[in-house]
Amino acid sequence: MPDDILTDSKDVSLSQDDIAAGQRLRTAYENLKKQLARVIVGQHEVIEELLIALFCRGHCILEGVPGLAKTLMISSLAKCLSLEFSRIQFTPDLMPSDITGTQVIEENITTGAREFRFLPGPLFANIILADEINRTPPKTQAALLEAMQERTVTVGRVRHKLQDPFFVLATQNPIEQEGTYPLPEAQQDRFMFKVFVKYPSFKDEFEIAQRTTSLQQEEITPVLSGEEILELQRVVRKVPVTPQVINYTLVLVRQTRVGEPGTPKFIRDWLSWGAGTRAVQNLIIGAKARALLYGRTQVGTEDIKALAHPVLRHRLLTNFTATSEGITADKVISRLVEETPTHESDLHKDERLRKIFAS
Repeated sequence: MPDDILTDSKDVSLSQDDIAAGQRLRTAYENLKKQLARVIVGQHEVIEELLIALFCRGHCILEGVPGLAKTLMISSLAKCLSLEFSRIQFTPDLMPSDITGTQVIEENITTGAREFRFLPGPLFANIILADEINRTPPKTQAALLEAMQERTVTVGRVRHKLQDPFFVLATQNPIEQEGTYPLPEAQQDRFMFKVFVKYPSFKDEFEIAQRTTSLQQEEITPVLSGEEILELQRVVRKVPVTPQVINYTLVLVRQTRVGEPGTPKFIRDWLSWGAGTRAVQNLIIGAKARALLYGRTQVGTEDIKALAHPVLRHRLLTNFTATSEGITADKVISRLVEETPTHESDLHKDERLRKIFAS
């Protein structure tokens, strides 16, 4: 067992049925990766984080410059799943009713009476691709926020429940800021992960050039149904987490909160705001899924560390000092992970970190 997996004396083993279900999740993960590899070259870390969010019932936002196949990646994932897919192109003139749906007056042919009928919008699907989400006004973003958090849509006085499973996978362009509406912190917090899509390696870009300039076309075969996804999401929730791993996660996140006990100096120097409780929840549930994907039946601190960047980067607000020094949220997270001990005994030995446990 690796040194940084924290263990506990309590029984943290899964039942045989749960272990078998976990193996099914790992098999589904490998099958999904194979299908996506037919059209997506490389981007293995991005695909892994997308699929972890899928198995955790979480939403994702993908950020990258144009031309890196963000939209293709999401639409291809939808084809791998036997689910209803809807693509919404966000624009400055998009209104809430354009995505939620609207009520229309219809005449009953039999009685001649006029009555209201609700026409569902594109949000009434299982997988929503919110393309260029930061190009739509706050009023429309608020309508999407309700769907993401409550999984309902309110039209008039009536609340309409969205079907499960339900995922919002959004894309965002970091370099075109003119005519955009930055997402409010509350809405960013509803995304489980913020995933950076980076330029491909030379080898991957060579293969992309070969594939996309020829007649070769790959077909994607669905490998999971909605019912199977819901079952795998339940399996993830059953994965046990030791108190020590929870302690490590709490210490990691609580150190980002400026003005709270135990906050390191570099956090006070570089951050205006830190992560909330939802970051802790997303780290733990994401780590559960990652442990199963790597063939383990309990969570280790390496799972928490592996997901720290996608979970925390959109929940930390850097200040002017950090910006002037070229310090990004990712650099803050990297230093935080590096300087936080993984062993329970080391956490309690540190005088500064003991203040966190006492707070």
